[in-house]
Amino acid sequence: MNRKLFDYVERHNFIYDLSGVTKFLCFMIAGAAVMFTYDIRVMVLVFLVSMAAFLMSQITFRQIRLMVIYVAIFMVMNILLTFLFSPQYGVEIYGTKHVIFTITERYTLTWEQVMYQGSKVMKYCAIIPLGMIFILATHPSEMASSMNRIGIPYKATYALALTLRYFPDVIRDYQDISVAQQARGLDMSRKEKLGRRIKNVINICVPLIFTTLDRIELISNAMDLRGFGMHKKRTWYCAKKLTVADFLALGICIALLLLSIAMIVFVNHSRYYNPFI
Repeated sequence: MNRKLFDYVERHNFIYDLSGVTKFLCFMIAGAAVMFTYDIRVMVLVFLVSMAAFLMSQITFRQIRLMVIYVAIFMVMNILLTFLFSPQYGVEIYGTKHVIFTITERYTLTWEQVMYQGSKVMKYCAIIPLGMIFILATHPSEMASSMNRIGIPYKATYALALTLRYFPDVIRDYQDISVAQQARGLDMSRKEKLGRRIKNVINICVPLIFTTLDRIELISNAMDLRGFGMHKKRTWYCAKKLTVADFLALGICIALLLLSIAMIVFVNHSRYYNPFI
């Protein structure tokens, strides 16, 4: 495991210098633009904008490697399960049937099904880069203050900030305990039998749980001593004012949302873009 996994790394570029509230609103607005529609053209456009922003942020692959693996596994499972339970749903949506090949009478792969499932995958691909930017390119304290500024209770936002600060520490603790246990002869490699490997993982997780509970108690006591939660509102040390760059980013995302709505209402007359008619 890498020590930079999910860690906030201070950088200075266009994306990092945006306000946390801007990155959160851009994520929500672009997400709405994608979720409203099944027009692959709109989703590809949002995907290109998201990837451009992601590349500008200079977030390294080491920071997102585990997240990418989980998302890839989720998308593959989604594709397989959708085809398993609704192999002809694309045909129902688009009203035509162009067969690619036939497995059985029920499981016939069509271009309509490929279009439908490809659109679902593109939804995730379009919005996930912006979600990664919001999580990894925003200081946890600024993230909490930004979400509080748009009406989310500060207790909830502070809990999120603590989670984001604490999660990298949990990963580091797991790594340290794992190395210590392996030095004592605990085999975690594939050479060991599955049952034995599971038992060895449990031997690592037990001290990790106790370490986590001790740290939670320490944080709770520190928050109580500082009077956290006594008042309905609070001030924030980390908060940025909106600049021209923030309004530019918000304008781009709002334009994408308006484009998505316009395509639904005036062009496609539905949520779906049908290239088969």
